[in-house]
Amino acid sequence: MATVKIQVNKHVLEGSLTVPSGARALVIFSHGSGSSRFSPRNNFVAEHLNKNRIATLLIDLLTEAEDAVYMNRFNIRLLADRLNAVTRWVLDHLGEKHLPIGFFGASTGAASALTVAAEMSETIEAIVSRGGRPDMALCNLSEVEAPTLLIVGANDEQVLELNQRAFDLLGSEKQLVTIAGATHLFEEAGALERVATLASNWFAKHLVAQRAKAPVKRILETLVKW
Repeated sequence: MATVKIQVNKHVLEGSLTVPSGARALVIFSHGSGSSRFSPRNNFVAEHLNKNRIATLLIDLLTEAEDAVYMNRFNIRLLADRLNAVTRWVLDHLGEKHLPIGFFGASTGAASALTVAAEMSETIEAIVSRGGRPDMALCNLSEVEAPTLLIVGANDEQVLELNQRAFDLLGSEKQLVTIAGATHLFEEAGALERVATLASNWFAKHLVAQRAKAPVKRILETLVKW
């Protein structure tokens, strides 16, 4: 794991980048309100992805001073602008690896991830939301093209209802999965393991497998031209 510092205007954002040997894709984590790159839940999911040869970047989209202002945590436009800048940094610094990019968002971080995915539809290839607030990106949901998985605790009733509303507006390939017995933080036995497995499978299908088909597609297109 390496610590990275990304300059965004006058601010410096810090993140933790892990690129396992033979990495086949990269997932950027967009954290939720009051969380950070040190979130034990997101780190648990990231470690699971790393074991499946998926690189991860856990990034703080707010500085410590900004995070101390409570309303900044719900400023989706601010969070999205930061995530957009981070994604462009990844393309500039890791682009030579040609890794397909996905987002993993939690809470309000899911809204910023969906917003950026709508704005960078040619770049973001898959999204997973854990206990997210996709309803805070309603005006962008129909423009999201990346396959999107929404994971919600079955006992997180209010967030589940908000996810169901947002799910109907998504225009991309999509799936809504509820974890039986789980609440908002997925602290129940086995709940977070289930999240990690679902996320890993989603990214394997929509980042790794789809990218593996791309060279074949390009060869076929070349043959058609000839």
